Order: sequence, then C-alpha cells, then structure tokens
Amino acid sequence: MSRKSKMSEALKYEIAKELGVLDVVAKNGWGDVSSRDCGNMVTKAIEIAEKSVAK
Repeated sequence: MSRKSKMSEALKYEIAKELGVLDVVAKNGWGDVSSRDCGNMVTKAIEIAEKSVAK
C-alpha cells in the first residue's frame, strides 16, 4: 500500500538530520527508520507547524 506524504521531502530530511537518523535514511532508506524515530519526527513536524501558525 502506498501512502502519500503530507510532509515535504526537504522538511523530512531536515528533521531526520536534527534527530540524528539521517545516516540510517542515507544508508537504508526510510523503511529502516524505527517507529520511535518516526514518531519523534512527526512530533517535531507538529511543533514546527504550530510555531509557523502562531507567527
């Protein structure tokens, strides 16, 4: 099943770099990022979105 991402590729890579999982993505792709790290990425994206709306 294919899912369409709501997050831009640039933002995903920026957050992955910030959280220290970019090396996993670079070596093995997004499929090897742990569920916990994916959850942390979503949490970070929500924080960024909330700050953007607040401005």
